[in-house]
Amino acid sequence: MKTRPLGTSGLQVSQLGLGTMTWGTQNTQAEAFAQMDEALGHGVTFWDTAEMYPTNPVKIETMGQTESIIGQYFAQHPGSRAKVVLASKISGPGRYKLREESTITPATLTQALEASLQRLQTDTIDLYQLHWPNRGSYHFGQHWGYTGPQSTILNQTTATVVAEMLAIVETLAGFIKAGKVRAWGLSNDTSWGTMTMLHLAQQHGLPKPVSLQNEFSLLWRLFEPDLAEIALREQVGLLAWSPLAGGLLTAKYHHGARPAGCRATLPGYSGNHRSTATMQAAADAYRDLATKHGLDPAQMAIAFTLAMPFTASCLIGATSLEQLRTNIAAANLTLSAEVLVGIDAIRRQYPMPY
Repeated sequence: MKTRPLGTSGLQVSQLGLGTMTWGTQNTQAEAFAQMDEALGHGVTFWDTAEMYPTNPVKIETMGQTESIIGQYFAQHPGSRAKVVLASKISGPGRYKLREESTITPATLTQALEASLQRLQTDTIDLYQLHWPNRGSYHFGQHWGYTGPQSTILNQTTATVVAEMLAIVETLAGFIKAGKVRAWGLSNDTSWGTMTMLHLAQQHGLPKPVSLQNEFSLLWRLFEPDLAEIALREQVGLLAWSPLAGGLLTAKYHHGARPAGCRATLPGYSGNHRSTATMQAAADAYRDLATKHGLDPAQMAIAFTLAMPFTASCLIGATSLEQLRTNIAAANLTLSAEVLVGIDAIRRQYPMPY
């Protein structure tokens, strides 16, 4: 498994990262342990989690269980922690309210980090991320009609928002100085948010964000072109989440199928915004392209994301070892020029399918 630099952090992350959000709901601890064993065996040493996990559904009662499972793995497998570049996130005000004060502040950052360190049974988190910006986000189907920050903070002046952002950067810098965090990153953020954070860090001589964990796949390419240029010029690597568009690019939902036990049939499913006729047509078109060239659809989709020059790591998740092995094998796939031409043609036909 090849590794890639994570921005200017000095960290090297495996080009495929292990997503963990199903551990504790769709997957048992034993199944999660088996996935971690499999990942390490193939050199997938970048693992991403969050205080919010597990998902499907997200509940305050299960908050932190995924981190606890990872912590138990480290405790029961001596030496494993040293092999892993570990990432986690503070939730923020996004789609789920997990604490009384959901806004990211110096106080909630400190509270969240200490709790995550305890659950993960580690002294340091290699990459600590802001899961959702305080200003809101356009992800999970919120991009239709999105014109900027959520209405709850529209009355805030830009100066007030920037001051809050500076307080966050200063707090994260303190974590790094104390050795509790090695680097920090953003998630589900915009061009303005990313550049403002970069400017504040430079202006005040503080550590800058080294990554941006945003959705990116054949079906969701809003990262291009503006965030893509920021990622390349400012060395803020994309950590691509949902490269399979919630399973749509695996072909298991071909022609609208909903296999028993799949994520789309579970309570609290967060991907209903993808349930459009246009999306299904686009997903079927990519499946047909893969079949035409003798490729596994999931591997084609992952290989495409890996080929982007701004991608630092592509986050893969699975509920079975078979799925995980299929996804990991995508690291060895290079798409032909003919396949890339076919991908471009489908994109032009379905530029924003959901």
